[in-house]
Amino acid sequence: MIRTDRVFGVVVILAALAYIASAYNLPQGSMFDKLGPKAFPIIVGAGALISAAFLVLRPDDEPDWPPVPTLLALAFATLVLVAYAYALKPMGFIVPTAIAAGVLSYQITPKPLSAVLVGIGLSVGLFVIFKYALGLSLFAFPRALMG
Repeated sequence: MIRTDRVFGVVVILAALAYIASAYNLPQGSMFDKLGPKAFPIIVGAGALISAAFLVLRPDDEPDWPPVPTLLALAFATLVLVAYAYALKPMGFIVPTAIAAGVLSYQITPKPLSAVLVGIGLSVGLFVIFKYALGLSLFAFPRALMG
């Protein structure tokens, strides 16, 4: 029987090896930095290799996977978040955040009015916190509308 941890461990080992190999293609650092820019990515890749080796050599028991409807709900939530990331720059912060938060809230508790209120409240509240309390340079709406 193939264990999920072993398959994932092999995938991580291959990704870590590719990551380490790409780190060797980085240009040489300045004379003041003895380790150069290659050291940190190689250390991260080595850590991933060691962790993945433990997954391959000592896997846990096979997990109980969620049913298909739950997996589809997770895939839909992932698509919503990817679309949200792409919508932020052209549409500003408030509208995409309200839509994404409302859709995800509806997915958790299917109450339309509650989902709309959560989406709007979360987007406006986060905008105020990020823009004014943390000083991030966010645009509330598309730049074309902001002038």
